[in-house]
Amino acid sequence: MKHLIDLDDFSIQELDQIVHKAVEIEAHPEAYYGKLSGKILGTLFYEPSTRTQMSFQTAMLKLGGQIIGFDNPQTSSVSKGENLKDTVKVISNYADVIAIRHPSEGAAKAASLVAECPIINAGDGGHLHPTQTLTDLVTLMHEKGHLDHLTIGLCGDLKFGRTVHSLIKAMIHYPGNKFILISTKELTIPDYMKKIILNSNCEYEEISTLEEALPKLDVLYMTRIQRERFESKEEYLKQKDVYRLDTQKMRLAPEDLCILHPLPRVDEIEIAVDDDPRAVYFKQANHGVYARMSLILHILEQNTQTSIKGEIYPEKICSNSRCITQSETYLKRYFYRDKDGVMCCSYCDAHE
Repeated sequence: MKHLIDLDDFSIQELDQIVHKAVEIEAHPEAYYGKLSGKILGTLFYEPSTRTQMSFQTAMLKLGGQIIGFDNPQTSSVSKGENLKDTVKVISNYADVIAIRHPSEGAAKAASLVAECPIINAGDGGHLHPTQTLTDLVTLMHEKGHLDHLTIGLCGDLKFGRTVHSLIKAMIHYPGNKFILISTKELTIPDYMKKIILNSNCEYEEISTLEEALPKLDVLYMTRIQRERFESKEEYLKQKDVYRLDTQKMRLAPEDLCILHPLPRVDEIEIAVDDDPRAVYFKQANHGVYARMSLILHILEQNTQTSIKGEIYPEKICSNSRCITQSETYLKRYFYRDKDGVMCCSYCDAHE
């Protein structure tokens, strides 16, 4: 069985296949109704979600399948102290595929090590969100017609923004793409992500204002400042209103700009911008259903195996306080070395 923990688990050919099939499904949905009759999707959502959870459910229902799971761990045996391993081990015997969202980074990888069915990462803390990225790729294919030679601005929470990290890791595989990173110094993108960009021979530029970045962009990816990722309310309040896209700033943007946002929006995009044809974030949410339909079909057709990279270091502890290994202490401690020889956690990719 094959899992989707990180888009690196798929070749660029597989990504293209999934994206093009999603476009095909959206054009001809009737041809795919009932394709997964008798199959069951398990949704294990340890964190709140609207679009991701409901789009997975809608995708499975459109394919003729059924759904089990929870959207609040307090209504499950997790509230009694059940660990991640036991929950996944049991539910993976009930379901044909599981989508999991969890606040701890590396949780999806940990789940995949014990699951009896394929695992799809629906977001693990501030680490990755690969199915949102598939949604983004499908949206860009619809709006731009190609995924290469784009200047992509990423604005807001680039430190904890798992959607940003996953999008960069996908777009570096397409030639000619350039990234403009728009954030405060406190929320700048992690060093390991900068290394990934540099090692791919892509260009990136760091800018502190939207006004400076907008005229240069083909795509603007806005993100909210995530209250749940900050250790204190004071730190959050210092950051929350720094970046706001409004109709006045939009005058600086190219006519063919494409504005994406993974949602939910708080106040980083003015409501009036919704009426601008360059704002496609609600279309983006709709494309997410078809992206996930294509993904589920692809995963259930595979018989290849995804393995964990690295080796076990029993005495070593991940330095990332948000890593799943900090709470699920029974997990074997896997670490790998990156291209520069730096030791990294195999679950959350944190550099040691």
